[in-house]
Amino acid sequence: MTSDTTSPTRPPRRAGRNLPAAIGMGVAMGGVLVASLFVRREAFVVLACAAILYATVEMVRAFRSRHLRIAVLPPVVGTLAMVPGAYLGGGETLFAAYALTVAAVVVYRLVDDGGDHGSPVRVPPVRDVAGGVFVVTYGPLLAGFAMLMLAASDGPWRVLVFVLLVVASDVGGYAAGVLFGRHPMAPSVSPKKSWEGSAGSLLVGMVAGAVALPLALGASWWQGVLLGAVTVVVAIGGDLSESMLKRDLGIKDMGTLLPGHGGVMDRLDSILPAAPVVHLLLLWFLGP
Repeated sequence: MTSDTTSPTRPPRRAGRNLPAAIGMGVAMGGVLVASLFVRREAFVVLACAAILYATVEMVRAFRSRHLRIAVLPPVVGTLAMVPGAYLGGGETLFAAYALTVAAVVVYRLVDDGGDHGSPVRVPPVRDVAGGVFVVTYGPLLAGFAMLMLAASDGPWRVLVFVLLVVASDVGGYAAGVLFGRHPMAPSVSPKKSWEGSAGSLLVGMVAGAVALPLALGASWWQGVLLGAVTVVVAIGGDLSESMLKRDLGIKDMGTLLPGHGGVMDRLDSILPAAPVVHLLLLWFLGP
């Protein structure tokens, strides 16, 4: 009996995005990132702050499309405090700015005069607050951990290894998924993501860690393997989480700014959750 190659449980083998545009945009972003890291660290802080600001506004707009009343001002001001603050003042400044931003989200909603942003649907205030807290947590707070990495004496190399591992996960997962993908990992959330693709992410991520960590930071190869494996697992979780969020919101992408990638948050969805994990592991391996 021949196998049914059109099984509905089999994820599509084709890419779900414009591959040439995605590659071109990825190379361009990578070049700007590396230049900003090693020419002047402050340039990377400005670049990261701009990206998180835009991604934050994307998320606010996405939540508003589901009638949540989330103000733009507290997340924007919080981003301007958390991202540079983490680089300049460390973890204490980051968490103090985060706490004040969360408080501002709550207070801003409490004193809101009841404007509905053009929507006839009334949403309970607790959902508005929860959405606002999610925005400032997923965006600027997690990005702050990348700034903590950058502030170390070998900060540019830590950030570069961090980004390389996430990119390796993405590339390995894409290639393995296209070539070998048969079994959906979470079909109700992300139909194109397969277990085979995730295995490819894990393999390439561990190899990249085993090579990059000793070369860039002088750590052991086994530490690189561990770092790569943990980064891949968290990055996949972040990607699936954003896919679930977008499915719940009824949107395909958070935005359209980046050709082949969607919005800025669509590019950062796996990077941001991995930042605190990589930061803590590098502190363990290398010290502050």
